[in-house]
Amino acid sequence: MLLEFTIGNFLSIKDKKTLSLEATSIKEHLGTNVVKLDRFQLLRGAVIYGANAGGKSNFIKAMSTMRRIVKQSFDASSTDELGITPFLLSTDTSNKPSFFEILFLIGTVRYRYGFEVDNTSVKSEWLFESKIKSEKPLFIREGDGIDVSQSFKEAKDLEEKTRENALFLSVLDQFNGTTAKSIMKWFSNFITISGLSHERYKNVTFKMLEDENLKPQLLDFYKRLDLGFDEIDVEKKPFEAKDFTKLFNEEFAKQFLSDIEGKSKIDIKTIHKKYNNENEVVGFEKFDMRRQESSGTNKVFNISGPVFDVLKNGGVLIIDELDASLHPLITLTITKLFNSSEFNKTNAQLIFATHDTNLFEYGHYRRDQIYFVEKDVYGASDLYSLVEYKEDGGKKVRKDRSFEKDYIQGRYGAIPYIGNLHKLIN
Repeated sequence: MLLEFTIGNFLSIKDKKTLSLEATSIKEHLGTNVVKLDRFQLLRGAVIYGANAGGKSNFIKAMSTMRRIVKQSFDASSTDELGITPFLLSTDTSNKPSFFEILFLIGTVRYRYGFEVDNTSVKSEWLFESKIKSEKPLFIREGDGIDVSQSFKEAKDLEEKTRENALFLSVLDQFNGTTAKSIMKWFSNFITISGLSHERYKNVTFKMLEDENLKPQLLDFYKRLDLGFDEIDVEKKPFEAKDFTKLFNEEFAKQFLSDIEGKSKIDIKTIHKKYNNENEVVGFEKFDMRRQESSGTNKVFNISGPVFDVLKNGGVLIIDELDASLHPLITLTITKLFNSSEFNKTNAQLIFATHDTNLFEYGHYRRDQIYFVEKDVYGASDLYSLVEYKEDGGKKVRKDRSFEKDYIQGRYGAIPYIGNLHKLIN
């Protein structure tokens, strides 16, 4: 499970900002939203609010960037760039590396792993391990030097095999280091998806629908959301030349078909009841999911695979713009799957950005699960939770306040400044 994620000097985030999923001492929703693991009390997720262009997506992009660098580092060539953009609106940061650090649990062992990188190289990297309370370094990298703990046997004699634009952790994984492999597996279950461009995630849903044990679970979910269909039909067909000659010239179509030989295309059909004049069911009609169903239905279908995959196998799911194209009740249903001891048996965690203020009241989120992102006048994004927000006089926000009303009125910041609308119209 994830304990903390910290990012600094990346896109609109200038100073280091931390999202923590360690539960504070507040007492709300202990039985559903909090997991006790060994010496840790952890939250099942967090929700992030903020104005457009405030930095919510940049914070989520920082998580996906860290995962990408960790997973793809070893496969890159020595000349590949790392795709890093620092905070460019300050002379103090524009030429300095970006900072990434994550704290997480594997079993009962806590790891703290991080690195500083610019677009061309790794400037520093570190891995600490904590089995009881105090932590010990497994390796620390600074510039060209890597200092490895004597007890960390899997890293022995691999320092010289590490390129300047590659992570030492990925090298250890390639050489079958036990700890490195378990950390890489953890990052495989640290998944970020977009709520706006979600087409590519439907393959996960396809695979789950092909599993006879998992298909009923997904179908039951769709029915509960009242999407209007009764069944889903998954049709696999080989690619045919006629599908492409309409779009491309014949030579290109043949070359493309040769490249994807043996692969199939998948069509998803939703099955609807058909009625006569007496409103009696007389048959069924198949609709093409992509062409005949709404954008919201397509989104539910596309992201349902990743949602149920993480719920089944554990891990962290991060979604940007979860509520886009979704009815508030559907957004609420997805979030409740995670904040549930009944449906979330694997202690999966959900972190998402949204504008859906209904969740303040109906989502039953704790104050330490609600985060805000706001830009200052210098273009730098700040991140803070509701539990740490201080009102006038230094008082903390009480649990009995109307969070939605207060937020809309600007009490906690992180909203757009609209100004006088009459002057704008005039």
